[in-house]
Amino acid sequence: MTLFGRAFLLGACLALSILAAANDRAGAQDYPSRPINAIIPFAGGSASDVVSRILFDRMAKSLGQPIIVENKPGAGGNNGTAAAAHATPDGYTILGSGSGPVAANVTLYKQLEYDPQKDFEAISPFAGFTIVVVASNKLPVNTLQELVAYAKAHPGELNYGSVGIGSSQHLAGEYFSQLTGTKLTHVPYKNIGQYVPDLMAGQVPLGFQWLPNVAAALQAKGAHALAVAGTSRLEALPDVPTTKEAGLPEYVVSGWFALLVPKGTPDAIVKKLNSEVGTALKDPEVRSRFQQQGAEPIYLSLPQSKSFMADEIAKYRDIITKAHISQID
Repeated sequence: MTLFGRAFLLGACLALSILAAANDRAGAQDYPSRPINAIIPFAGGSASDVVSRILFDRMAKSLGQPIIVENKPGAGGNNGTAAAAHATPDGYTILGSGSGPVAANVTLYKQLEYDPQKDFEAISPFAGFTIVVVASNKLPVNTLQELVAYAKAHPGELNYGSVGIGSSQHLAGEYFSQLTGTKLTHVPYKNIGQYVPDLMAGQVPLGFQWLPNVAAALQAKGAHALAVAGTSRLEALPDVPTTKEAGLPEYVVSGWFALLVPKGTPDAIVKKLNSEVGTALKDPEVRSRFQQQGAEPIYLSLPQSKSFMADEIAKYRDIITKAHISQID
C-alpha cells in the first residue's frame, strides 16, 4: 500500500471512530426515549424483587421513562439471567440479578447459557442483604446457642429452606454448618412463596434468609428471628441480636443484588445508568425503604463493579468447593 493509501485508510478509520463516538453520545442524550424492560430472575415478592422495584421506581422518575419489571424465575435465577444476556444491547433491557446467578452459579452449574463476565457489563451492586437466622415457632429453640445445641443433638434431622441450590441462603446454611460442626439438611424451593408456609408449619423449620423473604412469617408470629449475621443490628429488627452478640462472632454472611446490562451496550448508556444508580441510592426515601427491608444500599463505580464481580465469583468458588457441593447438570 502506498503512503497515500495508508494515510487515507488511517484518516477513514479516525473519521469512523469520531462518528461512532458522536453517535454514542447522541444516543445517550436521547436515552431513554421509551420504556425500559427490567428482568428480575426471581419470583415477585422475593427480597430481590422488592428492593429492585424500589430502586427502579426512583430511577424511572429521574430517567423520565417507566421501568417495567418482568419476573423470570427458575433454575436458581439462571433462566432470567440468560434471557437478559441474549437481549439486544441497547439499554432497553436491564437485569437485576444476585450473588447466586452471577457469582455462585459459575461454579455450581456444569454449564450455564451465559458467562457473567463475558456477557454482561456490571453497572453496580445496589443492595446488600444481611442473612437473618430464623426458626419456626414449632422448633424448640429461642436463641442461636440453643439452635446449635439442638442441631448437634439431632444431626441431619434439622431442615432449612432456600430459594434454590447455590443461592446465598443455601450457602449461608452450609457456612453455618461448617462453623458450628453441625449437620443440616438443605431443602431447595423454586420460590420463596412455597417455602414460607412450610417454615411456619414446622415442616422445614429453619432458614438463613434475607429479611423480606421471611417478613410475613415473622409478622404472623409463625417464626422468629434468632440472630442477624451482620456487624450491626437491622433497623427493621432492633430487638434481634447480631451473631456476635449471640455468641457466634465468626458467622457474618450477606448476599447482594446488582444491576447489569448485556455486553455491547453503548458506553455512554452504561455510564448514565451507573450515575443514575448512584443518584437513586442517595435519595433518603430510597435508603429508608431499603433499610426497612433489611437491605444496605451499595454503590460502586464501573471499574469497582467489574472487580467486585470477579472477586465474588472467586469467593463463592471457594465456599462451594469447601462445602463439597456437587455440580448441577
